[in-house]
Amino acid sequence: MIRFIVRRLLQMVGVVVILSLLVFAWLKALPGGTVSALLGERATPERRAALEKALGLDQPIYVQYWEFVKRAVRGEFGASTGVQPGTDAFDVFLTRFPATIELAVCALVLAIVLGIPLGYLAARRRASLFDNTSIVFSLIGIAVPVFFLAFLLKYWFAVKLQWLPVSGRQDPGIDATRVTGFFVLDGLLTREFDASWDALKHLILPSLALATIPFAVIFRITRASVLEVLDEDYVRTAESKGLTNRIIRGRHVLRNALLPVVTTIGLQTGGLLVGAVLTERVFSWGGLGDALAIAFQRRDYAVLQVCILMAAVTYVVINLLVDIAYAVIDPRVRTR
Repeated sequence: MIRFIVRRLLQMVGVVVILSLLVFAWLKALPGGTVSALLGERATPERRAALEKALGLDQPIYVQYWEFVKRAVRGEFGASTGVQPGTDAFDVFLTRFPATIELAVCALVLAIVLGIPLGYLAARRRASLFDNTSIVFSLIGIAVPVFFLAFLLKYWFAVKLQWLPVSGRQDPGIDATRVTGFFVLDGLLTREFDASWDALKHLILPSLALATIPFAVIFRITRASVLEVLDEDYVRTAESKGLTNRIIRGRHVLRNALLPVVTTIGLQTGGLLVGAVLTERVFSWGGLGDALAIAFQRRDYAVLQVCILMAAVTYVVINLLVDIAYAVIDPRVRTR
């Protein structure tokens, strides 16, 4: 098991290195170069020369890349010029990262808690009304764009019915204590349960909007995987031996059917980071998705660098955890 983890860690390092090369190449390919992008209309020859020397752009390309990597490892990406002008770009990331993680985790939990049981039940009741209805709803979940569903949820439940908050992470009137940046968790840790409950209410609508696509995918993969496993010989053998349904479901059906589902969950986690850009904009969530959108609009390349690199590292780490979970479920994977 340790050898398997070490092998995956080495692969993860390779992915991060390649990604850093791509981000570095993107910076070099900016119209007019990094200096023009940072100075804008203030790009006089003197300022260009001073900034090029300060950034080390007068050095050979391999030296520039090595300096870029060292700055990235130290978290030195420069100051934000658009999202939070004057603030260190890495501090912008650290401030907004908990908001996106809180939203993504809640959406993923919803997708898993609903997708796997419903997919299993649909497979067990193949061709029934429940199965057909579930398939229709899963297709709708995939087909409807996230931002459109977000607007619908916001209009019906926040504006029309006024059951839930319209936007934001928490009511500005609540004087909550910040500990981790995760508003629901902070309220629980500080025993400010009113703040935690308010943050949870703000979390419901954006989580539902963001969870629709991963729920639909997890549901369909679970259903297809369970149907495939139910037709295997070892399941029929277990039934002929008189084993109880509980043992057959847990030991033979679900354990084997979960293998492709675990992989799908890891892939959908990356999709949540992409969908968060649209969802956070609709609900004024104030996370990384919102920061990325503003950074693109205002050409804030310092924030773009740190957000792209850190989001990729997060995605790679999550996939490492998925690989480990896969190896725990199926020991044969460790030898591949």
